Amino acid sequence: MAEEKKGFFRRLADGLSKTRDSIVSGFDSVFSGYSEIDDDFYEEIEEILIMGDIGIKATTNIIDDLKEKVKEERIRDPQECRKILMDSIKAQMNVGEADYAFENQKSVVLVVGVNGVGKTTSIGKLAGLLKDQGSKVILAAADTFRAAAGEQLAEWANRADVDIVSGKEGSDPGSVVYDAIAAAKARNADVLIVDTAGRLHNKKNLMNELAKINRIIDREYPDAYRETLVVLDGTTGQNALAQAREFQAVTPVNGIILTKLDGTAKGGIAVAIHSELGIPVKYIGVGEQIDDLQKFDADAFVNALFDVRSEEEAEE
Repeated sequence: MAEEKKGFFRRLADGLSKTRDSIVSGFDSVFSGYSEIDDDFYEEIEEILIMGDIGIKATTNIIDDLKEKVKEERIRDPQECRKILMDSIKAQMNVGEADYAFENQKSVVLVVGVNGVGKTTSIGKLAGLLKDQGSKVILAAADTFRAAAGEQLAEWANRADVDIVSGKEGSDPGSVVYDAIAAAKARNADVLIVDTAGRLHNKKNLMNELAKINRIIDREYPDAYRETLVVLDGTTGQNALAQAREFQAVTPVNGIILTKLDGTAKGGIAVAIHSELGIPVKYIGVGEQIDDLQKFDADAFVNALFDVRSEEEAEE
């Protein structure tokens, strides 16, 4: 397990290298370029955070926190601000254990997201992750709108070694969910993960479809714990934030799966989403393999961003 985790930290650090180049190297030049902490120093830090897609709200909180600590601890040397900055970024995005309550009880997880963000792939990887934790998982291929969505999901179900319930292309998503719930009950599944159509450009259709799916789950599986996760593409930066807002407007959202964080300079969006929307990033993806989706850990994320290992990570 330690090897696996170590591998993931390294992959995360490597994957965040472009974000690190845009954010952390900027900090380093400010810390070394200033001999005192003044308004210009704070302004430069603020600009780097905003340019790094960390968002206005999170940036304001981080700068306010930094100013407060500098004053409290009577810090004079800009270099000493590095750790405060890291701790403050971590504080903006802390995810509690309670946020994973669905993993420990009979639950239905609705997964939403526009096409092209890695939604189907993320569902397959999440199924694999939950199965590895000992859960019995069933997938419902309720994205009957997109050609080949069912086949793609079936391929991932096969890789994760979990059951799948599908319908014909163009069939009613509600009937797929109905059948999948019956299968989940009959096979005593722990988690039913439902793939949904990613049609944000036609919000009314999406809203009606999700409302119908939710009604079926309420009626057929009232005791199930409910979780809705939005899949967002980390490479799209502020667009990902806008998408999360749109989905939040049509359905209650419990968490985010943030994909494609490897090879993007916009990894700071993970901080912005949490701070701006109050929705935690619960899982992050940094590659194509089935084990490249992991639970989000604010400490590990910020440490990897700054390429600073904690004692625990260094030991692995």
